[in-house]
Amino acid sequence: MSVTIRDIAKATSLSLGTISRALKNQSGLTEATRVRVFEVARQLGYDFSKLKSGRVRRIAFLLHRQHNTLSSSPFFSPVLHGAEAACRREGIALSFVAIGPAEPVMEQIRVHQPDAILCAGFFEPEILHAIRSAGKPLVLIDMYLDDFTSINPDNRLGGYLATRHLIQSGRKRIAMLSGPSAHYSIQERVHGFRKALYDAKMLANPELEIAIPHHANEEASVKKAMLKLLAMTQRPDAVFCYNDTTALTAMQACLEAGLKIP
Repeated sequence: MSVTIRDIAKATSLSLGTISRALKNQSGLTEATRVRVFEVARQLGYDFSKLKSGRVRRIAFLLHRQHNTLSSSPFFSPVLHGAEAACRREGIALSFVAIGPAEPVMEQIRVHQPDAILCAGFFEPEILHAIRSAGKPLVLIDMYLDDFTSINPDNRLGGYLATRHLIQSGRKRIAMLSGPSAHYSIQERVHGFRKALYDAKMLANPELEIAIPHHANEEASVKKAMLKLLAMTQRPDAVFCYNDTTALTAMQACLEAGLKIP
């Protein structure tokens, strides 16, 4: 027999109205009450799909603040524009929300009152679990987590093909500028890079691999990393970069050092 809101009300000693408002993510409740209702509902085996009926009229597009930067724009701006175009065709309102790990994400969701949620790029797993607790349909873009619906380009193949091209061009000392390993897309590109080296029977050299941290002055970090590679006694003869912005900055550093780029 399926669990009903009456069962949740009985287990929590709360009113039916309170249970209904909590499950529908409506205002007028404390966060502690809302969390308690969802925890009990999950423990009892409540079917959250009951909350997803009806036409989707509003979608919230969530982007982590670390991606809301100029260096991330070449990727995430087209993704946002694509989502907006798809929503316009279907008569759906799309709202954009940039959030950080210390911000009240559930408060933002309640303000926008979406029927469904898109999360683009990296998010801390605890934030994603909190978002899913709202009971709304949720899709991850350029991110993967077990038991979540996600859409991803083939980053592993992209990293493999880019590295294979360098190998087939005769490059022997291939450096890599990567990003934070917590990001799924970066993990996949790095995997593709190393798989291409492995298939070509080339050893990956840790001294030629530099991870660029995510912070406000990312461009300066890329230039510093590139100059470190160029200062080696045996310079790399090619560089694999984890995204376009990193590649452009690395190229600029090489040009400023008087090098020619084929």
